[in-house]
Amino acid sequence: MMIGATVAGCDREKQASEQVLAPSDAASSAAQSGAAAQPAGAQYQIDRSHKGEMAPDAPFSGPKGEAVRLRDFAGQPLLINLWATWCAPCVAEMPTLDALATKWQGQRHVIAVSQDLQGAAIVGPWVEKAGLKAILPYSDAENALMDHYNSVLPTTIYYDREGRELWRVVGALDWMGEEAAALLNEAN
Repeated sequence: MMIGATVAGCDREKQASEQVLAPSDAASSAAQSGAAAQPAGAQYQIDRSHKGEMAPDAPFSGPKGEAVRLRDFAGQPLLINLWATWCAPCVAEMPTLDALATKWQGQRHVIAVSQDLQGAAIVGPWVEKAGLKAILPYSDAENALMDHYNSVLPTTIYYDREGRELWRVVGALDWMGEEAAALLNEAN
């Protein structure tokens, strides 16, 4: 079931030269202070049509360049966010996702996997400059995850501890807000 009328999102990267958005002053200061402001103009849809599907086996790159798969996070619920440095709604929600990741450390996994075609060369410096504390620079330069989910950015998918999808959010959301809390409590 989808909720919401319209979703603002980004599709594919157009030009490498247009790709990188510097972390906005608002996003940087919110990330540094731990504030959880609603991303400006946030619009999203909740999609439950894939409930019960297993996580894909597509590889992506970890923070140190190692090959990673979603199954590597088995045993705890996993919230995976697909984003890119050039996607304004993605950048806007990143501070609230980082705050959630900080809150959940050791209880549930929260990862953000960049779909930037330039991979770690772009993502690592962006995450550092944004002052994110718990979000690590995962990247998927081949866009294998985005292809699997056939979605726009940002898209966030929540898996139970066995790797079965519960729901996905297409579009930006305040991950520390009431709507997100209600969604996230569904798995408890």
